[in-house]
Amino acid sequence: MNEVQLIDKFLKRLTKKKSSSQGLNDDIFFDKSNKLAVSVDTYVEKVHFPNFKAPDLVIKKILRSSLSDLICKGVKPKYYFISASGNSKSFSKKNLKKITNSLSSEQKRFDIELSGGDTVNSNVNSFTCCVVGFANKIVKRHNSKVGDDIYITGNPGDSYLGLQILKRKVSLSKSLKKYFISKFYMPSINLRMVDFLRKFANTSIDISDGLLIDLKKMIREQKYGFLIKLHDIKISIQLKKVFSKNKRFNIENTIFNGDDYEIIFTSHKKNRSLIMRYSKKNNLKIQRIGKILKKDHDSCILKGNKKFKINKNLGYTHQF
Repeated sequence: MNEVQLIDKFLKRLTKKKSSSQGLNDDIFFDKSNKLAVSVDTYVEKVHFPNFKAPDLVIKKILRSSLSDLICKGVKPKYYFISASGNSKSFSKKNLKKITNSLSSEQKRFDIELSGGDTVNSNVNSFTCCVVGFANKIVKRHNSKVGDDIYITGNPGDSYLGLQILKRKVSLSKSLKKYFISKFYMPSINLRMVDFLRKFANTSIDISDGLLIDLKKMIREQKYGFLIKLHDIKISIQLKKVFSKNKRFNIENTIFNGDDYEIIFTSHKKNRSLIMRYSKKNNLKIQRIGKILKKDHDSCILKGNKKFKINKNLGYTHQF
């Protein structure tokens, strides 16, 4: 049973229809009357991060990944809460100093403040982060329109390469290693996307589990399909270098694996020129990669003029 099936079968009935919980179909709670937005995520060693050798970087990944849930909904985060489990080794004075220094710098970057949490002694390193923000409205999932353009921010695939390096599954130059590992631990979360999404997005989601998996989540309730043009997806210069030197990696087996924390959103095609002008003016990296189709079974990815067979194992799915 995967995460979506678990929610649908056991948990959804515990929520009220059309309630602030969004029917558990989104990663955010939104109380419109109080303008309150809340998101909660849990991160476990060897599931969400390979080890705890760099606690200062792990905590940055955890916080930024959590903030992403609100930002991709058009909400500016304000407060965060962290509960942590670990032992005397993982939470040594040296490590705690690194963690708090990292959190301090992230607080300044994103204008947020630590507001509570909990600690538990355990041999398993894990963190649960709750993020709170305020907004008049949010950009919901399942609100796309047939014919909408599909956009993504940034360059997908870099974080996946970072994880492969940390798992010692690929050997690269020192400069490339540094670049990709930083992309894994420090996703490019951009507060300027809050206003942008409010202006232009019909629906949105962040890319945590994978571009394809999260796109499907975003439109699942509507039973819509999608057309993705693989050649329209721009990757980083660094990733191009990897492809040229290591034939194990290519755009097909790299960009769909998740952990990017970039944003997928849809917008009416009439907004194309406005989106390009706005993104250029505000230095936002945004690319149009496809469109929404009327029927789910029509979904396809084009590589040039040919259909690319979708590998169902691409991306990450929580299994129980």
